[in-house]
Amino acid sequence: MSGRTRSRARPERTCVGCRKQAAKADLLRVVLVEGRSVPDLRGTLPGRGAYIHAVPGCLELAVRRRAFLRAFRVRGGPGPPDTTELERHLRGAPSNEP
Repeated sequence: MSGRTRSRARPERTCVGCRKQAAKADLLRVVLVEGRSVPDLRGTLPGRGAYIHAVPGCLELAVRRRAFLRAFRVRGGPGPPDTTELERHLRGAPSNEP
């Protein structure tokens, strides 16, 4: 053995709300389903995903900055995606401040 230890690569993503990088496992994946922002708890829903910290503050920042439209690459359309289901999920989730 050469004495080197290999550290496992941990994928990182950027929160669309606060723009801070974090481990992919520490963020919540959100996908666009029929005009609604839906939490992807298992990470298996099809489509383009956006990552966000599971706190209401990051969601508010993302909505105010229109970050979901950019992350999902939505052009034009009726307006920003509906985030009520995502808000409901975050209000019930434990708080992990970024």
